[in-house]
Amino acid sequence: MYRTLFITLILLAFGCSTAPTAQTPAPTPVHPTSATTASSVYDFTVNDIDGNPVALSQFQGKVLLIVNVASQCGYTPQYETLQGFYEQYKDKGVVVLGFPANNFGGQEPGSNAEIKSFCTSKFNVTFPMFSKISVKGADQHPLYAYLTQATGEEVKWNFHKFLVGKDGKPVRAFGSRADALEDEVLQAVGELL
Repeated sequence: MYRTLFITLILLAFGCSTAPTAQTPAPTPVHPTSATTASSVYDFTVNDIDGNPVALSQFQGKVLLIVNVASQCGYTPQYETLQGFYEQYKDKGVVVLGFPANNFGGQEPGSNAEIKSFCTSKFNVTFPMFSKISVKGADQHPLYAYLTQATGEEVKWNFHKFLVGKDGKPVRAFGSRADALEDEVLQAVGELL
């Protein structure tokens, strides 16, 4: 009580009001949906690699392979097979969505522009890439909170893959070692087409 009174007296002495003031409302976040209120990945809006908002609802009716990627990881060569997978299946209604993340070993330290340049120049990536996010921890992006809750699978390293059905609901997850063109992944995708 005395502390509050003391602070109030100091504020008044310096001409500061203790009365509540009207605050400017905070801007709407780019990803307003929380993991607990989402019914599918289509409920989320994320920024693409250039910073433009993208509603994931634009991928309705597609099978999605959502992957957290990194440029300096032992699994980074998977960009090549992800691109090959995308080229092989995009006309069948499958889309790879790449989400750079620096959660593991500091293996994605670059800016979005650096990541985009790396992916396109080294691996000719044409599948949709998004702005760098956090895929685990206290600052985990709501999309990844939803994916991990829906599958019961925590992201343990870079290039973890979530397979999402045409209805926008996660079906299963594949660890970092699973290559997009290996039989287990291709069979799971085939079952959703």
